[in-house]
Amino acid sequence: MEDQYEPDRASGLDGKWFRAVCESIADAVMVGDKNGTVQYLNPVAEKLTGWPEKDAVGMPLERVFRIINEESREVVESPAAKVLREGLVVGLANHTLLISRDGSEIPIADSGSPVRDGSGDVVGVVLVFRDQTEARKAERSLQEARDFAEDIVATIREPLIVMDAHLKVISANPPFYRSFEVGEEETVDKYIYDLGNGQWNIPRLRELLEDILPHNTSFNDFKVEHDFEHIGKRVMLLNARRIHRGTSKTQMILLSIEDVTERTRLEEQYRQAQKLEAVGLLAGGVAHDFNNLLTVILGYGEVMLGTLQRDDPLREDLDKILNACHQGANLIHQLLAFSRKQTMQPEVLDLNRLLDSQKKLLQRLIGEDIEFATVFAEDLGLVKVDAGQIEQVVMNLVVNARDAMPHGGKLLIETANVELDEEYIRSHMSVVPGRYVMLAVTDTGIGMEKETQSKVFEPFFSTKEMGRGTGLGLSTVYGIVKQSGGHIWVYSEPGKGTTFKIYLPQTDDSPSIKRECTPDMEVRQGSGHILVVEDESAIRELVGLQLETIGYQVTLAANGKEALLAVEVEGLRPDLLITDVIMPGMSGAVLLERLRRVQPGLKVLFMSGYTDNVIVHQGVLDPGIPFIQKPFSARDLSAAVHRALRG
Repeated sequence: MEDQYEPDRASGLDGKWFRAVCESIADAVMVGDKNGTVQYLNPVAEKLTGWPEKDAVGMPLERVFRIINEESREVVESPAAKVLREGLVVGLANHTLLISRDGSEIPIADSGSPVRDGSGDVVGVVLVFRDQTEARKAERSLQEARDFAEDIVATIREPLIVMDAHLKVISANPPFYRSFEVGEEETVDKYIYDLGNGQWNIPRLRELLEDILPHNTSFNDFKVEHDFEHIGKRVMLLNARRIHRGTSKTQMILLSIEDVTERTRLEEQYRQAQKLEAVGLLAGGVAHDFNNLLTVILGYGEVMLGTLQRDDPLREDLDKILNACHQGANLIHQLLAFSRKQTMQPEVLDLNRLLDSQKKLLQRLIGEDIEFATVFAEDLGLVKVDAGQIEQVVMNLVVNARDAMPHGGKLLIETANVELDEEYIRSHMSVVPGRYVMLAVTDTGIGMEKETQSKVFEPFFSTKEMGRGTGLGLSTVYGIVKQSGGHIWVYSEPGKGTTFKIYLPQTDDSPSIKRECTPDMEVRQGSGHILVVEDESAIRELVGLQLETIGYQVTLAANGKEALLAVEVEGLRPDLLITDVIMPGMSGAVLLERLRRVQPGLKVLFMSGYTDNVIVHQGVLDPGIPFIQKPFSARDLSAAVHRALRG
């Protein structure tokens, strides 16, 4: 049987084999002779052109295969003519439309090729073209999807990068370009780890991104700290999610970047403040209890000392005990300053004058190998602080600076009026906006790394060798500044020195009038009746003994209830009330208020290891209220009683 697909060479283009091949092709096929006349159209070509083969054969190719440029709407030269003229394969230009017989326009693609005989001469042309309508729709849909995605990406405030399955960047949003100071030309079509000249070659990031490519996974809040060349160190939370359609094969990866540098720093400040607050509460409680013990030891030691003859050999030992008690009391005062429970007696003053009066002392303190300079602002605002404690702050900072410059250097003390605004507050936790006086102490010493800076205000932390300090100097500074309503920050780098900046709130109050007073150097004899109220029995009995020794009549009460009973029921009318501030059941302030209902002119002397909000506001003693700080000596007590009675 004759094979129906055996080519009939005698019949040329009408051969069954040729037709079978062309009609099996999914693309349109049109054949013309060397004169540009149509010789054949397959069914797909008939459908696209609108010309049946029987009508088209014998017609010029340009009439059946009419094409125009989609954008310019101009007629385009038929590729058949160019093929026949040049004898080369010709591809259709982009944006080509085929004009069908009924006038409809169909986007097409593909090419024309020459047909050669055995001698190599061009004897015809074959046009092969494809309907691009669906492809155009898909392309438009994809472009619309891309535009839509880019619009969405552009609205996201966090930096965002879109990558393909090879980790090559497809696009990024404006916040990314702004935050990391890179341009679009440095980003798009670059691999993620090549961005910014390799600055994004972050350890573990590439590994994590590659890990999610074959799996239906993502990663969230991957925290990384990285040092960029232009913007410095950044702490970032990275979130990655893969995008895929239908299959499990990854098409895109979205990488969002949250810059948490400032938040991390504020969180660290908050943790540090909480830690210092907790240590302060502990230190304050311990100091209060230890104060009571020292008061008893010091008091009875002085009583014993008064009973010994001048040549008694025990006097020397007892003096050493009392001296140790005084040293312990100084440490306690430092702990109380750190815990912000030290009693303050603030006054309105000019910080420039206070610092100027200290200059000679500070110069002697730092030695000749350190250059000392001051830069005081003119018209410096007034502050309301305890002058003695601010002097202590400056002294501690200067000593610290001196120790940081063992081979000499420069020490600079500056003052300035500053306005702390909302921008400053965003990066410095707990600061209230407003007008401040800044006090800065700068040295050119050895400096500190970040870890040391985070601990400098902790009590008992010291970088000095054993025996060269208690570790309470800067914690005392911190406590005094905070108790004064101010703020302190440290700025330092290893080998580049250190600056401590203190900000104290400005006040509009009038300057305080300084009253000169001569300290009482001797124990004063006195007379009158004193009611002593103290819940610690050892201290209560000691105070009673000390007062009786110098001539006072004394009534002791263990608490407010006993004191009220003595006055309200038994008719006691003391000349002076000495009471502890904090007592179980009834505070000293409440007791004074109750007693003054019966005896309006009753004078008072408060005593405590620290004061609380009962009679003070944030540790500041109300002006005019007599107060004595535990532990105290018999001389201190007699002087305080004398002043209180004198009014």
